[in-house]
Amino acid sequence: MLVCANRLTKLYGQKDILLEASFHINPGEKIGLVGPNGAGKSTLLKLILGEVEPDGGEIHRAKHVRIGYLPQNVLSFRGKTVMEEVLDVAQEVRWLQEEMEKLHEEISQAKGEIRERLAFRLGQLMERYQHLGGYGLKSKAEKILVGLGFREEDFSRPVESLSGGWIMRVALARLLLSDADLLLLDEPTNHLDIEALKWLEGFLEELEAAVVVVSHDRRFLNKVVGRILEIDGGQLLSYKGNFDTYREEKRRRIEQRWAAYKLQQERLKQLERFIERNRARKDRARQVQSRLKALEKMEIVEPPREPHEMRFRLPEMAPLPRIPLELHDIWFSYCERPVFRGVSLVLERGERLAVVGPNGAGKSTLLKIMAGELSPQRGSRRVGQGVRIGFFAQDQLHQLNPEKTVLEELMDSVAHPHQGELRNFLALFHFRGDEVFKRVGVLSGGEQARLLLCKVLLGGANLLLLDEPTNHLDISSREALEETLIGFGGALVLVTHDREMMGRVATRVLEVGTERVELFLGPYGEFEASREKRGKDLAIRGEKSQGQVRKDKERKRLEAEWRNRLFRMRVPLEKEIESLEEQVERATSRIEEIQKEMSNPELYRSGERVRELKREMAQLRAHVQACTERWEELQLELEALKKGGGRSELEGNR
Repeated sequence: MLVCANRLTKLYGQKDILLEASFHINPGEKIGLVGPNGAGKSTLLKLILGEVEPDGGEIHRAKHVRIGYLPQNVLSFRGKTVMEEVLDVAQEVRWLQEEMEKLHEEISQAKGEIRERLAFRLGQLMERYQHLGGYGLKSKAEKILVGLGFREEDFSRPVESLSGGWIMRVALARLLLSDADLLLLDEPTNHLDIEALKWLEGFLEELEAAVVVVSHDRRFLNKVVGRILEIDGGQLLSYKGNFDTYREEKRRRIEQRWAAYKLQQERLKQLERFIERNRARKDRARQVQSRLKALEKMEIVEPPREPHEMRFRLPEMAPLPRIPLELHDIWFSYCERPVFRGVSLVLERGERLAVVGPNGAGKSTLLKIMAGELSPQRGSRRVGQGVRIGFFAQDQLHQLNPEKTVLEELMDSVAHPHQGELRNFLALFHFRGDEVFKRVGVLSGGEQARLLLCKVLLGGANLLLLDEPTNHLDISSREALEETLIGFGGALVLVTHDREMMGRVATRVLEVGTERVELFLGPYGEFEASREKRGKDLAIRGEKSQGQVRKDKERKRLEAEWRNRLFRMRVPLEKEIESLEEQVERATSRIEEIQKEMSNPELYRSGERVRELKREMAQLRAHVQACTERWEELQLELEALKKGGGRSELEGNR
């Protein structure tokens, strides 16, 4: 047994975080720790780690047990590259490397008996180094980093140049590389895209170490864990099996508890009625006393704590046109880095579209273009008549008024607020009781994000654009959001890594990749099955005979020659296109300056200046027209070249 806790109690103020909780963790066991936000899951991990002392009870850790811990908060790493930071976790391996290097140098200079003694010591160190996996450590680190979404060129990047989410991936990679007996992971899935999430699931399944993981990702818990610990209201309960098994067992326990409670309540009423009827009768005195003693000895069954399962319908909204939103030939770049090239999309009435793709592919950018917060460099966005957009993103917290209470802030966003209904809705997202009277300014970042989501949902929008709405939601809140979105009568575009939510909510899937998007006409479950089948088909095609490999080498040589010829033909076209785009941009910028100047009434006191500006604007517009026509001609030529290259490569693949 790695950890054993007996009657553990932890209090924060008047709140019972844990009340006489007992549990154990066995070697190799995979445990999911669940419960509402604020229930004490992170505190329990810190108790296991020894960072927090209990107020009562005992916790014992096995002698020499090595525990690795991933907190929720962003860690601070500086002064090393990504690879150096990950390898730094293997301290004993690093020490052995240094010692072996010293011994090699000493042996080269030593003689006789001293040389033999040093060589023997070197052999011992090499044996220990091999046992710890030192020779394959860097290779293992590379596999872990790639699995978590890093590219090879990222290995040499300074850690401090990464965003908070990627720094958390570095911290996770360090833990997975460590030789810990027990890993404590506090919401490790928060910063992972779906591909990295699937890789982590497979890694943890194969890992020999024990794992206790806090996660609100139901699919992840189903895949990884074999036991669930639930913490709520100070109680800690253990359930065998994965998350689905836990939910079913919890439902069964609640039913049994209700049955026992109702049976006892009926028995209590019978005893009390008998005592009341016969209290004054001397011939029944002995029987009355017997029943009074039975009442005193009876251990009262408390009614079970049932989860909050309130349902809430969103307010009435204006009807949507058949096509509420359309993007046509969208081109967008960040700092000269292309994100989208020629993307088109038609969103239909009643559609619930899930947007998937790796982190950094442009999912958030696409939603901001849809919301009108970003303007594409080329292409058009058309919003249907009567469409009202509600947009949620994590970087919009500044829209909240820090001086208002939670309830006041929400009431401002609703046309006809009813305080009771609003409080019910806030309770779905864990603003209960007096918490609705808290000032927005004192809320945590996660609480503010939940409040902003409530505002967006209740704002009367008939088109919802939700970018990672589940990041700060526990499981019950996610399920409440799912029910709300399923019942939503408008159109929805959803970015989330919660596969369970996408499976229940989405009707179509938009996959965002490198500079392109691909629409899948079916729900997320079918999309996922299609992706898995495509991956298997590619793997099968990858298992080729040696003869086929030789043919492939010849085909690749011919394709390389074709690509070189294609490149030489494309370069002058692309350079001219780039020059035309710069000319159009400069001319357009100057036209805007002229229009701004001509909007000034003072200008018209000088007729000559007005005529001069009009002549210049006419010349600029003619130049823009000529450049545009030439640009279209060149694009057609370039497209024809690319299609020719595509056909050649396709024929070579047959």
